[in-house]
Amino acid sequence: MYNNREIMETIRMIEEQNLDVRTITMGISLIDCMDTDIDKSCEKVYNKIYNYAKDLVSTGEKISKKYGIPIINKRVAVTPISMLVGVSGGDPVKYAKTLDKVANDIGIDFIGGYSALVQKGFAPGDLELINSIPEALASTTKLCSSVNIGSTRAGINLDAVKIMGQKIVEAAHLTKDNDCIAASKLVVFCNAVEDNPFMAGAFHGVGEADAVINVGVSGPGVVRAAIANTPKDASISEIAEIIKKTAFKVTRMGQLVGVEASNMLNKPFGIVDLSLAPTPAVGDSVAHILEEMGLEQCGSCGTTACLAILNDAVKKGGVMASSRVGGLSGAFIPVSEDAGMIKAVENKSLSIEKLEAMTAVCSVGLDMIVVPGDTTPEVLSALIADEAAIGMINSKTTAVRVIPAIGKKDDEQLNFGGLLGYGPIMPISKLKPNIFINRGGQIPSPLNSLKN
Repeated sequence: MYNNREIMETIRMIEEQNLDVRTITMGISLIDCMDTDIDKSCEKVYNKIYNYAKDLVSTGEKISKKYGIPIINKRVAVTPISMLVGVSGGDPVKYAKTLDKVANDIGIDFIGGYSALVQKGFAPGDLELINSIPEALASTTKLCSSVNIGSTRAGINLDAVKIMGQKIVEAAHLTKDNDCIAASKLVVFCNAVEDNPFMAGAFHGVGEADAVINVGVSGPGVVRAAIANTPKDASISEIAEIIKKTAFKVTRMGQLVGVEASNMLNKPFGIVDLSLAPTPAVGDSVAHILEEMGLEQCGSCGTTACLAILNDAVKKGGVMASSRVGGLSGAFIPVSEDAGMIKAVENKSLSIEKLEAMTAVCSVGLDMIVVPGDTTPEVLSALIADEAAIGMINSKTTAVRVIPAIGKKDDEQLNFGGLLGYGPIMPISKLKPNIFINRGGQIPSPLNSLKN
């Protein structure tokens, strides 16, 4: 039962501290849509997604109205499309346009799953899909794409790493007149998870049910406000305890929304991803949480330690509030989507190198970073390899989502709009890693992969 104090507290979180449910994401299996005829396969894909998810948007709106909880995005994630390409052959872009059409027809915000899992090599359909990604993203509006190039168990596919550096540059070039937006919808993973509700990395894993409802919560503003109300001489143990209690409240709301959506749509409830996902709005920033913990600005010495405390406390608090926690769960640090991160970059206190260190202790990786337009594919590939190595060694999910600012000067920025925000161009090392990247082959898995 809820008392009046708890109800008023929740209302205040929503109205003043940007508390929201970031997304309700329906995962849909397309395994039964495979066909040797690509046109028939596309038709099956459209029909299944439409029939399963046609009420997703209206359901989200009903729940939002009933409880007064903002639900920002309604999304769909599907089986990695490379699997369907492997059966049907043909031009993968046909699948991309089918997914985009059904996304527009049912009114969702994003659809993910234009994906390939190549951590240990290329299966039929993988290379075809990967090579089509730039065109697919440039010719659609709501489609998101991801490629998993490494894992703790498999090591890192350096051939795939090389290709992905090229595809990021190609995607940016194809949309250079639209702030290179195609690259903002492409993420390269190590240790990708099968139940991630957050774009651009969402796909529906082959081990998942036919359809599930996953929820991604947010609420950096709530955590920041909670810390701001504590005395400046409070110990770090007290700060961690406050974050845990706040994360519990935020996650409990996500659990409520997930169960309700599951019942209304008659699809099983999957997981709550209790990640703190920021927005460009003032007061909804992970960087500002770190600053409330005692840093002059995000990027200073101590940033990685504060982020580690935050990430751990969020997990510990959230895990008690939901029956099924999954996804990525922790703190996200996407630069263009976080007002505090943007400010830190503009003030030159936050660099790519510091962000890389931060990724060793939080949920994701180098996310929504704008780099100079003349950055070579090899440098981007090396950046992916670095980040994948952190994920591989630490048995955690890491990712890279970088956007080369084609045709922009170093003091300019890219503006993506909406949740994607805007990003100033960040300097990146121009030293050439070409020989390393061109070696190809498989970076061996670490010793801690031998779990059996």
